[in-house]
Amino acid sequence: MSYEAVFFDLDNTLYPYSPCNEAGKRAALAAFRERGYEMDRETFDELYATARREAKRETRETAASHDRHIYFKRALQNHAGEHDAADALALGDAYWEGYASEMELCDGVERVFDVLAEAGTEIAVVTNLTTRVQLRKLSRLAIDDRIDRLVTSEEVGREKPSAIPFTTALAAFDRRPSETLMVGDNVGADVAGANALGMDTALFVADGETPGIDEFDGDRRPDYRLDAFADLTEVAA
Repeated sequence: MSYEAVFFDLDNTLYPYSPCNEAGKRAALAAFRERGYEMDRETFDELYATARREAKRETRETAASHDRHIYFKRALQNHAGEHDAADALALGDAYWEGYASEMELCDGVERVFDVLAEAGTEIAVVTNLTTRVQLRKLSRLAIDDRIDRLVTSEEVGREKPSAIPFTTALAAFDRRPSETLMVGDNVGADVAGANALGMDTALFVADGETPGIDEFDGDRRPDYRLDAFADLTEVAA
């Protein structure tokens, strides 16, 4: 069926996340070493995982839970036992520079956007994370001019699967849930969140790690499962 609007998640939906995250970590480790910290990859991974876990525990359900600068601020404190603003800033910046260097759209994204534009379908990106980082990603992917609206969890104050990011985008387009399709990679955040409002959903995982069938039940069951992003042209327009 056709829809008046299609909402897309960003990370691991429009581009693969894993290679970008790995490139970001490599760049951050190099920045650690450049700034005089003796560190191997195993130590780095342990520091990063611990800092990430602590940050998510204390900032759960907020955009700050994804903030790499917070992760590296904590990693430095855990590793060196002291606060260093310049180093924390440099490490976070290095991570995102490395991350962005590996970003590439999934095959079929531009074709899908063309088809939706030809059909007059409105497009929003509804995403969990901080606004500045997500703006940078859209610019890096060179698709910002294809997007009618960006809604981040930071600007609305709640993370998907909260209804608020979805209802904010719906209100911006003056659309009903029944007129809108949500496309994302996360069964809990994207599928369950949108289904709870009465939106149809399509599951696409850019890195190919599609959840098993046992993860689909109730509101967690997508209306469509896409093997390739281009398959969306048969669903949405």
